[in-house]
Amino acid sequence: MKLIIILSTNQAETNWNAFRLANLALSKGDTVSVFLLGEGVEYGKHSSDQFDITQQVQKFLESNGQIVACGTCMAIRKQGSSKECPEGGIEDLYKLITDSDKILTF
Repeated sequence: MKLIIILSTNQAETNWNAFRLANLALSKGDTVSVFLLGEGVEYGKHSSDQFDITQQVQKFLESNGQIVACGTCMAIRKQGSSKECPEGGIEDLYKLITDSDKILTF
């Protein structure tokens, strides 16, 4: 199954759970992409010992998960592109949606 997860919040527990689900789906053999939209591009800023988003993201990327972030949303926040938050666009979101079997939003 091809799964896309759209993160549009910077709330730590929500993003931690979204990446936990993404990692579980990858372990089951699914193809998983995460698109960061709005406040979602700030997902990593709120990682903590309790909600270790950074660890979940590293595991996700090491397992061939794909992350794409809205470039416009990043520009609004004066945030640069990185491996954990690579810049993309709304066209990328559209392609991910049309190529996916399931779409989840957080």
